[in-house]
Amino acid sequence: MAQQQADATAQTAPPVVEQAVGEQAAVDERPARSQREIRLVMVGLVITMLLAMLDNLIVGTAMPTIVGDLGGADHLSWVVTSYTLATAAATPIWGKLGDLYGRKGTFLTSIVIFLVGSALSGLAQTMNEMIAFRALQGLGAGGLMVGVMSIMGALVSPRERGKYQGMFAAVMALATVGGPLLGGFITDHFSWHWIFYINLPLGAVALAAVTITLHLPKVRSTARIDYAGAALLTTGITSLVLITTWGGTQYAWGSKHIIGLAVLAAAALIGFCYVEQRAEEPMLPLKLFRNRDFSMVSIIGFIVGFSMFGAVAFLPQYQQIVQGASATNSGLLLMPMMFGMLVVSLVVGQTVTRTGKYRIFPIIGTTLMGGGSLLLSTLGTDTTRFTSACYMAALGAGMGFLMQITMLVAQNSVELKDMGVASSTATLFRTIGGSFGVALFGAIYTHQITATLTARLGAQAAAAGGDSNQITPTKLKGMKAPVQDAFHHAVSNGIHSVFLWGAGITVIAIVASLFLRGAPLRGAGQPAESSLESAAI
Repeated sequence: MAQQQADATAQTAPPVVEQAVGEQAAVDERPARSQREIRLVMVGLVITMLLAMLDNLIVGTAMPTIVGDLGGADHLSWVVTSYTLATAAATPIWGKLGDLYGRKGTFLTSIVIFLVGSALSGLAQTMNEMIAFRALQGLGAGGLMVGVMSIMGALVSPRERGKYQGMFAAVMALATVGGPLLGGFITDHFSWHWIFYINLPLGAVALAAVTITLHLPKVRSTARIDYAGAALLTTGITSLVLITTWGGTQYAWGSKHIIGLAVLAAAALIGFCYVEQRAEEPMLPLKLFRNRDFSMVSIIGFIVGFSMFGAVAFLPQYQQIVQGASATNSGLLLMPMMFGMLVVSLVVGQTVTRTGKYRIFPIIGTTLMGGGSLLLSTLGTDTTRFTSACYMAALGAGMGFLMQITMLVAQNSVELKDMGVASSTATLFRTIGGSFGVALFGAIYTHQITATLTARLGAQAAAAGGDSNQITPTKLKGMKAPVQDAFHHAVSNGIHSVFLWGAGITVIAIVASLFLRGAPLRGAGQPAESSLESAAI
């Protein structure tokens, strides 16, 4: 009882002092800020979010040109993998460093590292240089999204956060649709080097805006950095990302390389759990998962990443090959899904701000996401574009109920001193979910493509048809009618299996959403509940 009274006093007291790690007497509170101050900070945060979201989407469009200039097509996958690995491994570390040493300083540092990596990537002369510089860029990128979300958590109470997080959903939708188009435009009319250089002026504006407008209390730490935990977590995450990147493509799922990585990942993560239970200031406090809401939204976030990245990766295949859409407009093909996600996210954010209640939204979102996946599994060779657009809008609406709510609930479940860790953990689960989704769906999709082509054309004829992943509408037009028909059915069957599996996996998220307690969102001036006392199971 005494501790609860102390917490309440700390939340309502005028002075603003962030808790010094390792000291019990420090105050842990969120300062009151004017709407104008928050909006000014939002400028830098939104631009930074745009940088983080746009990068991979722009680069993906330019990769054929980059490989043509630099050579080394056999190392193409590593340009993406090096960035993804560095981002995933750095994400939880940036979150913890922000909690230990101050969010503003670590956030600015991550932006600078990202911009240095961008400039060097634009100057790369060989594929090896490109891979190395992309890894450096990814190291900084790991702190961008975490920094944005944790700073938002430090500035705005959970109750008020919904109306601001709608802007981030808009940025995500804009980046997903505009990224591929912008990458193609820059590559065609300027040079692929500029897809990296364009980050520099945007990053400079973000740096200036955050430096000038963001004022957070300084943090002094007496705790030691958990180097062992960081090393083990990085090893485990790296192994998992490599498994999802290489499995079924570069190496067979049952190969010694994939099995070895799985053993290494399991050993590293088990060792990580052991170390974290004994660390003075753990890199990722396992006690957070004793909070039922935090654990459930981590599972939901994983499934959201799983479904979203799977949809983005495979829906354009169907639209281009089966429905004959132009590859140039592939980004626009996802507009119904992104529009549904954006509109719902904005409405949900405003509703949460007005009512302070959110529990029903994850339930609706996971159910709608599963229903949208089930509808998309019915796509066939004769499905109209309007029908498929409606199905995509349903899936996007389901994601709109979840995209910001998962981060909001994760942050509401912890104390302010753990805001960075909570933000990085939520981001990490979504990232790993996306990696697993693309890998699993890719294996299912490829299997169905091969099986259908073999059934319709025979083994030799199917092999002569070429790599289905490189079939374009233009190439299909030059093939005979039976071959075109076989490819149309093959892609349709692949999409059917991908989204049917997606609907089944979404059931896990539906169950997790039902177990959410729906703890009240803290408003300005309200005390933060202890992460253990508020939701211990």
